[in-house]
Amino acid sequence: MLETCCSGHNSQLEIVAFEGLLVDFCRGRNVSFIIRGLRALVDFDYEYAIALMNRKLAPEVETVFLMARSEYSFVSSNIVKEVAYFGGDISSLIPQYVHNKLQERLSRKT
Repeated sequence: MLETCCSGHNSQLEIVAFEGLLVDFCRGRNVSFIIRGLRALVDFDYEYAIALMNRKLAPEVETVFLMARSEYSFVSSNIVKEVAYFGGDISSLIPQYVHNKLQERLSRKT
């Protein structure tokens, strides 16, 4: 879904799945920074702890935090799925392609 939603936006964008530690993945691909998103203060506590551990494991890899826009600060995958499950309108929260896939998945469960 990420590849479909991001195609055409940036020719240098590469979506890669991996197993193991993120810092090991970064080292293996010569990546020097990690971008993490923050929605609320609760996210910061969790993400900051991860960033500190990553810094301990790989001081050469920097973590950068980006704040979500206020209109998306409450959005999480669990909330979106629950609202969709009960028939709520999530069309403004996710790309149309993802919306279609979620609807397909929900229709198979009923």
